[in-house]
Amino acid sequence: MMRNWSWLVLSAALAAHAEPPPQLEIVFTLSRNGSPMAEVVERLEYAQGNYKLTETWKGRGVYALLGTARRMSQGSLADGALRPREFFDERSGRDTARAWFDWKAQTLTMQYKGNRASEPLPANAQDRLSFLFALSLVPGKAESASYTIADGKGLSRHVYKLAGRERIKIPAGEFDAIKAARHGDDRESAELWLAAERNYIPVRLIVVEKDGTRYEQVAIRISP
Repeated sequence: MMRNWSWLVLSAALAAHAEPPPQLEIVFTLSRNGSPMAEVVERLEYAQGNYKLTETWKGRGVYALLGTARRMSQGSLADGALRPREFFDERSGRDTARAWFDWKAQTLTMQYKGNRASEPLPANAQDRLSFLFALSLVPGKAESASYTIADGKGLSRHVYKLAGRERIKIPAGEFDAIKAARHGDDRESAELWLAAERNYIPVRLIVVEKDGTRYEQVAIRISP
């Protein structure tokens, strides 16, 4: 499975200062070096300023042997600020990684393989699901955004720059999209496309890891 990415429905929620929809689901296909790898389903639930994001992953073909994966992020959205409270990442055959964000006490607690530790909470902290939701706030406000992302095992810093607008055609439809790009010091790169007319939800993502492995995730169905 991809180490660093999930492309969630979450980002839909923040479009154009509108209230997030009460429910949203996006189904993606994920490929590795051009070969189908998995179906990924992203779901958003939102009510009274609180969100819950869920991602499920099921392998295809030989990748079915990897089992299943499920990630969850929940937190709040208020005054244009996204604040996760809890995140977990559970996968077949692995220990579950967890993270808790205490914005009042300004502490971040992470747990993996029985080890649990707390540290100061970075001001721009997000988790592996919520950062895409946060990124959808950027179009029209700034040309770049940076986040410190917690995955339950550690922290990583990501900087995204908006790289212009493109018209893209994918199985889920044809969209005017804002393109965002990230280039890491370790030669890993990522490009993603946020559909403007669908509240800047992520509809396509390409990640190239430092060893040259290429992952592509494309939306095939969006509902409602």
